[in-house]
Amino acid sequence: MTETVLPAAAVNDLLPINGKQRRYWNAPQGSALALLLSDVGRRHDSIVVAVTRDTQGAHALETELAAFAGNDLEVLHFPDWETLPYDLYAPHPEIVSQRIATLYRLPGVRRGVLVVSVATLMQRLPPRSYIAGSGLVLELKQKMDIGNERRRLEAAGYRPVPQVQEPGDFAVRGALIDIYPMGSHEPYRVELFDDEIDSIRTFDPETQRSDHKVDSVRLLPGREFPLTDDSIRDFRNLLRERFPIDPRRCPIYQDLREGVTPAGIEYYLPLFFDHTQTLFDYLAPNALFVITQDALDAADRFWEQAAERYDQRAHDIERPILPVAELYLPPQQLREVLNQPPRIDIVAKGDNKHAVDTGTQPAPSLPLNRKNEAPAEEFKRFVGAYKGRVLIAADSAGRRETLIEQLATADLRPTTLPGWKHFIDGDERLAITVATLDQGFALDHPQLTVFTERELLGGGDRRDMVEKLGTVLTPHDLL
Repeated sequence: MTETVLPAAAVNDLLPINGKQRRYWNAPQGSALALLLSDVGRRHDSIVVAVTRDTQGAHALETELAAFAGNDLEVLHFPDWETLPYDLYAPHPEIVSQRIATLYRLPGVRRGVLVVSVATLMQRLPPRSYIAGSGLVLELKQKMDIGNERRRLEAAGYRPVPQVQEPGDFAVRGALIDIYPMGSHEPYRVELFDDEIDSIRTFDPETQRSDHKVDSVRLLPGREFPLTDDSIRDFRNLLRERFPIDPRRCPIYQDLREGVTPAGIEYYLPLFFDHTQTLFDYLAPNALFVITQDALDAADRFWEQAAERYDQRAHDIERPILPVAELYLPPQQLREVLNQPPRIDIVAKGDNKHAVDTGTQPAPSLPLNRKNEAPAEEFKRFVGAYKGRVLIAADSAGRRETLIEQLATADLRPTTLPGWKHFIDGDERLAITVATLDQGFALDHPQLTVFTERELLGGGDRRDMVEKLGTVLTPHDLL
């Protein structure tokens, strides 16, 4: 296991002493939270779950974690559906694919960091037994009947299409079956000889060209609920028992009867199972939860908004909906569950007298271009007087090169490094790398300061900084 950036004793001081103790941290400065989580993730003997107040915060923290984690610490991704409660929209197939892949892997994860928004943590999920037991395995020399396999794939939630493009797609062409498994980074082409699997190859969905051979492929379920004939029949019966619907005028009932998966069916997930579970049930008992600032207050707000949407839609007799409590953990119940595992709460400095100081400071704002001053002059004075080491984090390789050019005008020539680990393992006094960090920070021990474009370009949002660098703005830059 790679050594943590902070001294081992300092990391241990940040961790709960036992499973029942709760630690409080004064909020780390800038992007230092991601660094601390990566250190804690390496030191704690189980998975660390960071809970943010919203999806945007989860995405930003996950991106920053990737910069610090390196290859020795896994950062797991469990995305939100990115739909509002009771929306009549289906989540994107790639989102569903990633969720199912993570649910399948989580029970076996012994070390790593998982970042989720509090609303995602509240969501009720399929039982572990469904995710673990609904997969299909295809192997060389396995007997296969094309018609039966088509029905099996459709029952597992896969979509028949003319040409495979996205996770959850499959296509049958003669003795070939193209399948894009959920949770997979690439699709597979299965070729039969008579009734036996003769070859399995990956292929490029854009060019449709086959690539390398494999001996087997595991297919996770295509959705978070079953679509077998029995499950659909039971769902329709339960829908009629729960609500006074006229089946002829209920779109959900009719779509399922005709073999169509209705948009928004995800918000009826409890009707597919005898019971549901939550993300807590997929985690090891000693999982460590880190609750970021305002996350539990955000749970209250989300609950209120979901309840408002329920009140607005609950009177539609043609499209009845389930109560919020059947889809999400109520905030009070969430708090009760979070009181059980080891836990760290991040609080504003001064809000809790028991809070541990994390030894982080804000990075100074030192714009490279100030009026009536030579370019980067103030930054040059800081580097000359600072006793520690300095790292500049640029959002992309192009912006890194632009910063290097600007620094060269002040006779500053930072060493270009591949990433954070190379900086920590080295001894360069001034270095630059590509790392998507939102805000810089300084550490007391070891003494170092990380600058981002925010501090070097005078603040503002990401769009302002791009314009100051004179580079092209992409949609990814604004995420």
